[in-house]
Amino acid sequence: MSLELIKKLRESTGCGIADCNKALKENGGDLEKSVDWLRKKGLSSAVKKSGRVTSEGAVAIHKGSDTKMTVVEVNSETDFVAKNDKFQNFTKKIAELAISFGDDVEAFKKSNFSDSVTVEDEIKNQISVIGENLSVRRISTLEVSKGAVVNYIHNATAPNIGKIAVLVALESDASVDKLEELGKQIAMHIAAAKPESLNIESVNADKLSRETEVLKDQARASGKPESIIEKMIVGRIRKYYEEVVLLEQPFVMNDKQKVKDLLADFSKENGETKISAYKLFILGEGIEKKEEDFAAEVASMTK
Repeated sequence: MSLELIKKLRESTGCGIADCNKALKENGGDLEKSVDWLRKKGLSSAVKKSGRVTSEGAVAIHKGSDTKMTVVEVNSETDFVAKNDKFQNFTKKIAELAISFGDDVEAFKKSNFSDSVTVEDEIKNQISVIGENLSVRRISTLEVSKGAVVNYIHNATAPNIGKIAVLVALESDASVDKLEELGKQIAMHIAAAKPESLNIESVNADKLSRETEVLKDQARASGKPESIIEKMIVGRIRKYYEEVVLLEQPFVMNDKQKVKDLLADFSKENGETKISAYKLFILGEGIEKKEEDFAAEVASMTK
């Protein structure tokens, strides 16, 4: 089995190399089936990746107005360069220019950085100046017709730059000051709880189906009848929603209320307020790093 697959499965589940290798062999190298196989065997309870691989660089935000804001991720090879003023100034400029391109990073790269230089060309220029490979990995812009877009930067290394960035779009007639206060709390919650979906309706159908099947197999292993299992599944799916859905999550600053209850309380005092969208950028999320020691370890166990 390939080292790359074993590594990905290990990072997804936290399981040992031997178990990951066996799971992949049992499931023909299918990563998702292997995750489920390990969970059904009781070797992994992971729903989300437990060991996200990080890369260097920065995430940054740019505020176009109270109702429009963008977030970008620019990667470098080392943390040393990420703390360099030239790199940070370049990242801030990228955030400023990206605000009109939504999530389309490829279209943005082909746009003008200056009168005669595209963003792609400027990236090459900066590589020459800074001395490391750089990339603009992703961009995203949120906008509301009324209300406010609020941001939060965690582990800030400079104003509007850090390693975790959150945008929250609040549709409301409430004052910007009040929305800023509410939005900051929700953004901090998102940075801590890392939800995967805004609401139940937007949960990925395939992931939900996989989760349901895993839970059913786990329940059947207990020997309980199907009628009891169905009732158990309802409760466990509700718990799953509380783990991955923003509005269903217990609010980190008061776990006796859910985020949707926080919004409801705010709406009673300030008029109907809803989260129309959010963005969470974690520096290097999902990027693989070359790890020679890991490769050697796998090779020794899979010969």
